[in-house]
Amino acid sequence: MSKVSVLYLPIGVGTFHMETASDQFARSAAMLREVLSGEEVICPEGGLLSTAALREFIADKTPDLIILQNLTFANAAYTYEVLHAFDKTPILLWTLREPAGDGGRLRLNSLTGAFSAGGAIRAMRESDFEYVLGAPEEEQVRRAVRDAALAVRALKQMRSLRLLAVGHTPEGFGFGRALDQELMGTFGVRLLSVEARELIRTAQSYTEEEVREELEQAGRELRGLENMPEKNVQDFARLYRAYRNYVRENEIGALASRCWPDFFTEFGTPVCAVLSLLNSEKVVCSCEADVYGALSMYVGQEMTGSAAFFGDPVAVDENESTITFWHCGMAPTCLAREDTGACVGVHPNRKIGPTAEFGCKPAEKATIFRIGRKKDGSFRFFIAPGSILDRPRQYLGTSLVVQTQENAGQIVNRAVKDGWEPHYAVLYGDCEEALAMLGRMLGAEICEF
Repeated sequence: MSKVSVLYLPIGVGTFHMETASDQFARSAAMLREVLSGEEVICPEGGLLSTAALREFIADKTPDLIILQNLTFANAAYTYEVLHAFDKTPILLWTLREPAGDGGRLRLNSLTGAFSAGGAIRAMRESDFEYVLGAPEEEQVRRAVRDAALAVRALKQMRSLRLLAVGHTPEGFGFGRALDQELMGTFGVRLLSVEARELIRTAQSYTEEEVREELEQAGRELRGLENMPEKNVQDFARLYRAYRNYVRENEIGALASRCWPDFFTEFGTPVCAVLSLLNSEKVVCSCEADVYGALSMYVGQEMTGSAAFFGDPVAVDENESTITFWHCGMAPTCLAREDTGACVGVHPNRKIGPTAEFGCKPAEKATIFRIGRKKDGSFRFFIAPGSILDRPRQYLGTSLVVQTQENAGQIVNRAVKDGWEPHYAVLYGDCEEALAMLGRMLGAEICEF
């Protein structure tokens, strides 16, 4: 995975208090290198105190993110130089706090410079920029830097993502369909497609010997596989190999797979457990061919480093402010509760296995997320922070219970009335603001719950 290139631009003029400015520069550069230790941080040797110095410094740079800091006051001409060189690169505008007034001179006047910079960006760009005010040591500054880098990383990874649609959405599930041009145009994602029957035919061609590796891998992660009918176990292993090979051969990073009815009626074995294992291998998988569900999971995985849960909101408890999310049995095995592990069962409606059966492990910080589409075709982000409670499996399949920060009943009421989709990604981590930053970079409407 390539590093995010972050360009630090401390702009100002030399007529303010240079001792204070130099101290702020040193502390700012040190903080950036610490918070972004895994990324490429490009810093000048000191403040950029003229437009000529700024122009020279940025001339050969190709950053993914710009941190534009008013080290002291700087007029809009500085910002024009940045915008001329980088017309689309995301910007985090950072204002330093003015030292407490003591009746003497104004030492930095960073805030006035921020107004000049903000006005210039707003006048010359359609996209939003991010903004933070504070000293290098303040938590909101460190968090803003970290979140901006996370958002840019997700943006960068999407631009190299190959997302596979396996088959078509079932009737009545059109919310998950996507056009290749809208995915490429808005997110930079390449959409590939293959019919479910092609993977089924490939699976049917494998011998028992050819799927030995897949059976061994499944046996290490799924408890009770040996209790399934032998034919279903072998067919599951064949399907697992077919999906795995297609993903590897075509460099697929995420997929949205059709599931019912084809894999029950045409193949006799569900795809649920296959998707569960692939999700645990960090190959993002949604079911019911929900492309935007898969993309939501992918973004969350990039930001948290953890596999994401995919499912329906099926129950709400207003008193404890919880929403239960569930699906038939394709959650990542790595999310299974430690006391039960990832067990094997049968599909709750079709009574055919193997599917994954478990409740998911708890988490102090979690985020409910969905990339949704409005009726005019534009995009919006559903973002709701909370925590995942320590609860056993709620229904046949895989499930988790999220306690939301806002009242769960009000969230559900608003989401239904606003026409949100019935599938959501539940992310293991607090990435609320990073998701909002990403949405603003993409021009999506941010809907925080």
